[in-house]
Parts: sequence; structure tokens; C-alpha cells
Amino acid sequence: MKNSNINVESLLQQADREFNLGNPKKSKELFKQALTIEPHNTHALLRLGHILGKIGSYQEAIKKYNIVLENEPTNSIALINKGLALHFLENFSEAIGCYDTILKEKPNNTTTLYFKASSLVRKGELKNGLEILREVVKIDPSMKIKAKRDIDFQNIKTNNEFKKITA
Repeated sequence: MKNSNINVESLLQQADREFNLGNPKKSKELFKQALTIEPHNTHALLRLGHILGKIGSYQEAIKKYNIVLENEPTNSIALINKGLALHFLENFSEAIGCYDTILKEKPNNTTTLYFKASSLVRKGELKNGLEILREVVKIDPSMKIKAKRDIDFQNIKTNNEFKKITA
């Protein structure tokens, strides 16, 4: 058992190094190897999910995050990344559910609030989305710039309320 832990740790270090060097394919393979030894390794699952999300394999990424969430239902990294993957799949209601789970413990988490606002706007719940975006901007004024440039808000750029929030 000790040997496999050393192997997993070594694989994770190599995978992280490759990831940081900008080699996602090599990193992905190393994380997969680590998971063959230790299928529920949170670090490997989160990183592999991240890589899969970056290349647009959202369903596969969600599967990795779900494994983490089976053991750690409030893992905020798995929840936020699962929410983003669901958002990109246009499953806004489920994405919002992920964000709400995080917000129960961290109600002023600006990143999570921002993503929730984005999903609400894309879902067509403009009023709720803008209320949350206004709250986010009060907490972190730099989010105005992010919202102005965000493709998710492109369709409402001319909306007077959006213009007030991001002015």
C-alpha cells in the first residue's frame, strides 16, 4: 500500500508539473494513471475535471466532479467547476443549484455570486440576475469590468439597469 501511495504522489507531482508547464495532454494522462491506482483521489479528479472542462469535454468533467461530490458534498471547487460546466452546456438551473450550495456556506463569495448572476441572465431571469450582479459589484467593484466584457452579458449590454450597474 505504501508503494502505491508513493506512486500516486509521484504521478500527481508530475501531472501538476506538466499542467503548470502548459502540457494538458501529458498532465491528463498522468492524472488518469493516478486514478487507476486511487480512483477517488480528490486532487486528481479536480485537476482532470478542470482539464476536461478547458477542452470542452463538459460531460466528462462533470463526471469527475460528481465523484468528488459523492465523498465531499460541499467541496466548493468541485461545485463551482461543475456549475461552470453545466452553464456551458446551457443547463442553467442545475448550474445555479451548484452555486447555491456554495452560497449557503459562503454567502458573499463574489465569484460564485457572479457566476450565478450570469446563469440567471442566460436562463432569462434578468431581474434576479441583475440584482445579484448589483450585489457583486458592491462587494467587488472590479466585477463591473468583467461583466462588461463577459459574453454572457452581451445580449443585455444596452439594458439601462445593466448600464447603471457597470457604469
